Amino acid sequence: MAGMSPEENLRDLHEHAEDFARRGGFTYTVIETASGEVIGCLYIYPPRADGSPPHADGSHTDASEGDGFDADVRSWVRADRAALDATLYAAVSAWLAARWPFGKVNYAAR
Repeated sequence: MAGMSPEENLRDLHEHAEDFARRGGFTYTVIETASGEVIGCLYIYPPRADGSPPHADGSHTDASEGDGFDADVRSWVRADRAALDATLYAAVSAWLAARWPFGKVNYAAR
């Protein structure tokens, strides 16, 4: 699978920043504290009205409730940090439960 071009990545970053500014979705970079390296990403978006999964990057274009979920959450880590995927899932799940106003979250278990 080919990565994004620098232009595509910049456009994607602008779209996520716009979502964040209008509080329509939240995208976070996952950074390894020891090295400061970007090792993954986290996406928190409203569920889609049609119940379909979010786009491959985790984003949505249709922000409304579906299937009783308050939010769709997706995360990934780089292949060379795959061992951290379950740890990220646990940390994000705990953070969402403690700090976000969601009753039901669609976030695939690890």
